[in-house]
Amino acid sequence: MSYTLRKPELEDAMELAALHVACWKQAYSGLLPEGFFDAAHLQQRIGMWRRILGDPNPGFHLALACNEDGELIGFSFAAACSQDAVAVPEGIERQLYNLYLLNDHHGSGAGQQLIDAVLGDQPAMLWVAEQNPRAIAFYKRNGFEFDGQAVQDPMAPLITDVRMVRLPELA
Repeated sequence: MSYTLRKPELEDAMELAALHVACWKQAYSGLLPEGFFDAAHLQQRIGMWRRILGDPNPGFHLALACNEDGELIGFSFAAACSQDAVAVPEGIERQLYNLYLLNDHHGSGAGQQLIDAVLGDQPAMLWVAEQNPRAIAFYKRNGFEFDGQAVQDPMAPLITDVRMVRLPELA
């Protein structure tokens, strides 16, 4: 399997949203309520990606992985940390918001290139489903460790998101 990475364009919003939903279905279908993936969910993702892709924010780092036919197979997105209810660890300024790859492409190296494209080796944080051991192992291989923070989304009560951080190197 071969793939290439590229920067997204605004015109990618619909295909990116469909990929986002497809990856969520593969990863979380058994953990989400019946009817979670309705037409409104896809429309919400299309709107979200149009806003993100249309925003010239230089702090947004996005990468798309495409197969040999040019079809999207994965994506990653990192930006400044969100100011959520859980305090951001000292020395962390970036957050990996998304890194998804269709199951058929796991183990291809595309996931590693996607994380490298948006974070490099910078300190960062991310939230990952505690019920996703494959993703957790991937992030650990990339220097992330649990920091003890966990949250639950009332819309997805069977998923516990745990925070992982990659701290700055000590001088």
